[in-house]
Amino acid sequence: MNGLLQNDMTIPVMVGVVLLIVLLIGIVIYQKRKSQRPEQRLRSVATDVLSNFLIPNGDDGEITVEHALLTRRGVVIVDIKDVEGNVFGSDSMQDWTVISDERRFTFGNPQFALYDRLAAVRRLMANIPVSGYVVFTNRGRFSKGQPSNVIALDTLIGKLKSDNRHEDETTVLSWRPQWDLLRETAVSMQVDHLLKI
Repeated sequence: MNGLLQNDMTIPVMVGVVLLIVLLIGIVIYQKRKSQRPEQRLRSVATDVLSNFLIPNGDDGEITVEHALLTRRGVVIVDIKDVEGNVFGSDSMQDWTVISDERRFTFGNPQFALYDRLAAVRRLMANIPVSGYVVFTNRGRFSKGQPSNVIALDTLIGKLKSDNRHEDETTVLSWRPQWDLLRETAVSMQVDHLLKI
């Protein structure tokens, strides 16, 4: 009787152990994927990051900036595109095309919006170098050449890591007051936007 009771207890214990192992593996996979998100990767190579904020566009309107990074090369504006497949686009094309195994679609040339964002940020940060990129994740590939200001996420991360090793941090500290002004402007615009609703 005692041996039968032990066999009855062995199965639930083994099922519990297997479920615990599966849960732990799931947590590890989730954490790894979370740490590889583009936003997390950008944060890892920047001194500070502002994301999804509004600033004045210079024409009595406002413009949304997806990501602004304070780095040792200055402020870097980043628009992330996460598309899967081969991307066909150029500086002069109005629409770019993505072709994958499953589908084909077009989207507007993202460079034009990037240039507007760069102009708006430069108005607020006159003494700081401001550059910008349309950043594609690894799922998108440019098989016929990359347009201007377009870069792969891995390439941008590599450049910023290299800057962190070779550039002096004291320059970044001198830019902090203007960066704080950008942050304050973004908060003010957000509050104004919420009050209009």
